[in-house]
Amino acid sequence: LTGGIAHDFNNLLAVIHGNLSLMDMELPQDSELRQLTTPALNAVDRGASLTQRLLAFSRRQALQVTAVDAGELLSGLNEMLSRSLGEDINIELEIAPDLWLCDADVGQLEQAILNLANNARDAMPGGGWLAIETSNSQISETYAGEHAEVVSGDYVLLSVSDSGSGMTQEVQEQIFEPFFTTKDVGKGTGLGLSMVFGFIKQSRGHLTVYSEPGHGTTFGLYLPRSLAATITTVASG
Repeated sequence: LTGGIAHDFNNLLAVIHGNLSLMDMELPQDSELRQLTTPALNAVDRGASLTQRLLAFSRRQALQVTAVDAGELLSGLNEMLSRSLGEDINIELEIAPDLWLCDADVGQLEQAILNLANNARDAMPGGGWLAIETSNSQISETYAGEHAEVVSGDYVLLSVSDSGSGMTQEVQEQIFEPFFTTKDVGKGTGLGLSMVFGFIKQSRGHLTVYSEPGHGTTFGLYLPRSLAATITTVASG
């Protein structure tokens, strides 16, 4: 249902964007009507961004999967994370030696990490720490048999932990639902974690969360080990 609505809505936005763009091109540079077309085009772009998150949640977004060095990716994101989180939050990166390559869409993986980091920041208004660790991991057949859609085998694990306020069990059961948020009105779309969920599932991975009120939160992102010989180059942020 989510994917169908997002897909149809995206088609409507394409028509609106196309007509607004043509109108904008025909207007003189000094036309007062640009005060209407410019914000309208910006609004369409924001709507398109929302539909992409919905498509990611419903696993209908096209992924460009390549062999990725998660350690290199995180090192490249370090500066961007520092700017995004601010000086009150200490960032700790722990990259495992001899880390396997993983199969993932680089852009979507970067966005997933940034979403988790921004959620952690909001859970630490007075400052704290964010730790991101990588490791080689294996999911056993026993564990896979107890969890729907989980496949046993080799994975690269990215653990994202914070010292924030934590979550109750009831909140944890709803955090991956689209539009669910505990933030104040206007401070969150409720699509960040649903996008992470959809991306990981579409990547044939696994996502875990552990949290306790007052004791922070840890997300575990399991991405399938890649057997490819080449590595996707990750640009630094």
